[in-house]
Amino acid sequence: MIVTTLCYLERDGAYLMLHRISKKKDANKDKWIGVGGKFEPGEAPEECLMREVLEETGLTLHSYRFRGVLTFCSDVWEPEYIFLYTSDDFSGTLRGCDEGTLTWVPKTQLETLNLWEGDKVMFRLLEERTQPFSLKLQYKGDTLVDVKEY
Repeated sequence: MIVTTLCYLERDGAYLMLHRISKKKDANKDKWIGVGGKFEPGEAPEECLMREVLEETGLTLHSYRFRGVLTFCSDVWEPEYIFLYTSDDFSGTLRGCDEGTLTWVPKTQLETLNLWEGDKVMFRLLEERTQPFSLKLQYKGDTLVDVKEY
């Protein structure tokens, strides 16, 4: 099981989105996602979060909010636990990312992007829920076949 962090930076009604276009073998190839990545040995989720955001964006988080855990299951890709965060308190100069293109996308335009179908559920829960949630997403290929919200 892969363990990762995922963060959606917020500014002026928009999320910072990463269009994953650079890696050849990538579960997220051509998809739009937040920033984050795999834990290094011994890291706490918050340490992974801070490191990955800085590495991928050049931005330093000053505060963040734990939003929940996503369980990603697939018949093609390795299963993954994803610690989900949002932040609207950061500083620095946004720089390029070697994994794709970073773009501020208005929240009202998210559904026009090439997203995982389960991300649409996740974005709804980010808007509706104030408490952390758990979301299990089961895929066959790129097709979402089962969703469980907790």
